[in-house]
Amino acid sequence: MPPLDLTEQTQQLRDLAKEFEALRDRVRGVSYTPGTDALRQIGPLLLTTQDLTATLLVRLGALANSPYTRTPGSHASLECLSSLVLASTLAGNDLARALHANPLEGAAFPGYPAYSESDRVARHATAIPRMTGHLNDAAHQLDLSATGCHYVAAGITSDLADTQANQVKSGQQTAGPALSPAQYDALKALSAGEGKLYESPRRGLGVARVVTHDGIRVSIATFRALVKRGLVTVDTSTSLWHGQKITVTEQGQRVQALHRPLPVTAPAVAAPVPAASRAQKARR
Repeated sequence: MPPLDLTEQTQQLRDLAKEFEALRDRVRGVSYTPGTDALRQIGPLLLTTQDLTATLLVRLGALANSPYTRTPGSHASLECLSSLVLASTLAGNDLARALHANPLEGAAFPGYPAYSESDRVARHATAIPRMTGHLNDAAHQLDLSATGCHYVAAGITSDLADTQANQVKSGQQTAGPALSPAQYDALKALSAGEGKLYESPRRGLGVARVVTHDGIRVSIATFRALVKRGLVTVDTSTSLWHGQKITVTEQGQRVQALHRPLPVTAPAVAAPVPAASRAQKARR
């Protein structure tokens, strides 16, 4: 099973928020006449609310069973998403109450007086305020659901950004101090091609040198600084006379990727003293 794409999940939550907003607007703007017309107008709104609630449950389940739960801050997002399932369910419940308050037309049992027009008008007058109240409550819960989806999407994005920033910061701390320009250039040269450590006799003393396969020389002092920091290793299984292979370690590769060389500050140069000033100082 492929890993969960959290970026895609955030976009799906934003899309879901827009669907809740559209449904909220439909509920606020619904026009109906109590009876069969109200059932025809409100019934689809209830079904759509149930569909969106089911989608929320899918999103919650996907995140709750993903590595996202190990991300700092994920608990708040999951709790919020869980509360949205309740909010959208309450919206559906309010729409169902509006339908329950809706007076449907039908014939009375045999032997009972038929409903008169005045009875119908009275029942409609009683039902409309109740139905309006339930519809307003449903619109409020749908608005909360939309806002919550936007909030969770932003929270996931923020959690991922914080995690990446912490990883970079941790990597920089692990990598240690920044490289000097000479160390950076040496590491870059050794990473680009095979380097070797040689030692050749000269006046009875062994003289060490480091050379890459394309002829770039690395000073021994710089090379030893890289070895001390664990950024390069040397294959001592071969002879120094034939050259010992130098390998850039994983740590060295990370340091090269993370660090830029320290800037070299040009030495301060004193401003030239005019000839007239020098002559005056000489006379003093």
